[in-house]
Order: sequence, then C-alpha cells, then structure tokens
Amino acid sequence: MKNFEERLERLEELGEKIRKPDLPLDDALKAFEEGIKLARSLEKDLEKVENRIEILMNGTGRKSENEEAELSLFDDED
Repeated sequence: MKNFEERLERLEELGEKIRKPDLPLDDALKAFEEGIKLARSLEKDLEKVENRIEILMNGTGRKSENEEAELSLFDDED
C-alpha cells in the first residue's frame, strides 16, 4: 500500500482532474469514486495518528495491549 503522502498527492491529482470542464462524466465519476476511497483511508490513518498522540500525551503508567498496538502501528513507516 502507498504511504500517506503518496495517497494524499493522488487525491490532489484527482481533485484537479475532476475540475477540468472537458472531462467526460464517466471519467469524472471514476475519479470521484477513487477520491472518496482515498479520502476515507486517509481519514482512518489520521484517526490512528491522533489516537497515538493522545496516548503519548496522556499515557503515564501502564498501557493496555490495545494502546501498545496503537503505539506500534506506525513504527515501521518512515
């Protein structure tokens, strides 16, 4: 799967594509559908990051297994 930045860039490209007045309706719909899927996946990733930040900011003491899993969620990404 592409990383966050690549998917965000693709979403921006799709937005530019959809704004073109000469784009056929079918192509615009396909770009819109892809954009919606990307936006939803990006939103989920942002929620995970927000949860991780909240755990780091508020987490003093023992963390549950779920919190530990959230903390390690993005450890392998650059």
